[in-house]
Amino acid sequence: MRDVILLACGECKRRNYSVTKNKKKQAGKLTVKKYCKFCNKHTDHKETKA
Repeated sequence: MRDVILLACGECKRRNYSVTKNKKKQAGKLTVKKYCKFCNKHTDHKETKA
């Protein structure tokens, strides 16, 4: 079962991306380095509440 989660920028805290995650196989919060169009650079994006 996959759930939709939102990723927020670590610097400006804006929610930029939505991805799916299998909560049975991956415990803990997801962190991915992605491009933030508001900061205009690559930053760490962390999982937030939907």
